[in-house]
Amino acid sequence: MKSVAGLLLAILVLSGCADASGPTADAQAQTPAASASPTAPAPSPGAADGPIYVALGDSYTAAPGVPETDDDTGCGRSSNNYPSLIAAERQLSLIDVSCSGADTLALVGTQQTSAGPIAPQLLAIPDDAALVTMGMGGNDEGLFRDLVTTCLSVAGEDPSGSPCRDAMVEADGGDLALDRVATIQTRLTSALTGIKDRAPQAQVVLVGYPQIVPAQGSCDILPLAAGDYAYIREVTVALGEATATAAADAGTEYADVLAASKGHDVCAGPAAWVNGIANSVGRAAAPLHPFAEGQAAVADLVLAALDD
Repeated sequence: MKSVAGLLLAILVLSGCADASGPTADAQAQTPAASASPTAPAPSPGAADGPIYVALGDSYTAAPGVPETDDDTGCGRSSNNYPSLIAAERQLSLIDVSCSGADTLALVGTQQTSAGPIAPQLLAIPDDAALVTMGMGGNDEGLFRDLVTTCLSVAGEDPSGSPCRDAMVEADGGDLALDRVATIQTRLTSALTGIKDRAPQAQVVLVGYPQIVPAQGSCDILPLAAGDYAYIREVTVALGEATATAAADAGTEYADVLAASKGHDVCAGPAAWVNGIANSVGRAAAPLHPFAEGQAAVADLVLAALDD
């Protein structure tokens, strides 16, 4: 099993930076940096002089660790993430406001990062935007953070069992992680509706998450208890179903990354789209985040959705 330090690094990056806070009114009131009144961003430097494309999202969109990553914003945004690839392919003027640690509340509230406050992501959308993509939901209600923290930290307590699933059982028999998914679905539907209201002519695509764990088997770079591989997979599938339903309910396109990532989980070796808790040789990405290959695959899925 990897060191505790390695596990903590994976958890920290997955949930954003250490001193980031959610964009709640209380957090803004208590954080002096929020008074800096961040402004909406302009198109990325060097962007094509074409139709405007706005990319909203969390770290699975920002792609921290994928070369080259800009750390100046505190968002860990890569110049080779899927928004950059889509913009280059279609000659679009890209406004990428994806940020590690973001949840759907960051669409309408200020997000705090290690580099200071980030403006609400919805402010980046002009009414004449031609394309808006959004990849969010996993950080809502602390889903990814708590799930990964618990599942990795308790694995050694019962290596052949499912201690994470056991730890998530609620007093009423419900499941702490699975019960959050319904809330996430509602938030995503509302967010997509808000995007359509703000940019009525834009094509809107909700981007899902990849499968992290294999259907069978295990691997050292994802040190879970044997029974918790199935549990993580169950939660990931539930989140995938929720995102697909949210897109359908809001009348937007959906990039089904979950289905497309079959056989590309963390344990898939050279075919993996997602990193383990330590970098593979010759490949770079933040722990438990997509490699460049995963970002390229998502770009292809979004482009296919736009052409349907």
